This record gives sequence, C-alpha cells and structure tokens, in this order.
Amino acid sequence: MTWLLRRADADDLNAVMAIETATFPSDAWSRPLMRAELAGEHGYYLVALADEGRGAIEGYAGLLAPRGSEQADIQTIAVVEPARGRGLGRTLMQALLAEARRRGAREVFLEVRADNVGAQHLYETLGFERIGVRPHYYQPDGVDAHVMRLAVPEPETAPA
Repeated sequence: MTWLLRRADADDLNAVMAIETATFPSDAWSRPLMRAELAGEHGYYLVALADEGRGAIEGYAGLLAPRGSEQADIQTIAVVEPARGRGLGRTLMQALLAEARRRGAREVFLEVRADNVGAQHLYETLGFERIGVRPHYYQPDGVDAHVMRLAVPEPETAPA
C-alpha cells in the first residue's frame, strides 16, 4: 500500500475525529482540542491518504516541536483498523521524527498506554526507550502511561 502524507488542516477535522473516536473510545480528544492542535503554531500534524492520495484518510499523527527547542513531543497517532499492520504507523512516526530533527529537536518524548503493547513495540523498534511511568494517566480507564524518549540521531548520509 502506498499513502500520500500531507499536512493536516481544518478541512480534515471530521475525518481525524472519526479515527480518533474509533481508536480511543474512552479517552478521545475533544473536537475543540483537536481543532486547536491542527491549527497550533508549534504543531506539525499529518494525515495519510490511501491510494497515493486518491483514497480516504487512513491515519494521522501530530508533533509538538517549537522551532529552536531541543525537545519535541509526539502528541498523537492513530491508524484505521483495516490499515493496521501494514507500516502506516511507522511511516507516520518516521515523518514526525524527520520534522522534529528539522526543527532542531535533540530529544523526542511520548506517552503510550501500558496496555498498548503493539504501539510500544513500534516505538522501541524506532529507538525509543522507556524512562518512566505516569500512574493512572489515561482516564477514565485509569491505565498507566509509559513515558518514552528518543535521542534524535544525526542524519546519516551515504555515497550515491
């Protein structure tokens, strides 16, 4: 499968919220919060469109990375159920990490539900390490959050 990644905008809010509420039924972000995130000055939100841009939005991801700050945060990432397990989450994460590097981040942080083993595995394969736990972070479920950190690697270049 090939996706087209592009910056998210206000016109994507309905599709993003549909994925958000389906993926995170008990602790989805509110529509006003998501609208503010998509428009935020320091954010970088992407949507992934199926069929090289001709299809529906199948995922989204967001980064908070003020330019000049050495730290960035993965705010959210979600992929529709039928597209899971095909590399879209990894593709979105790699795009966010590349943007964090462009903005000067040396570290990227995220929180992930303690019961989301699949996401934890993805983040670990990207180089994130668990550095702490936020007890009962995800409400109303009372699920702990694992705090993870990535030291942003320098870009690698190779001869052509």
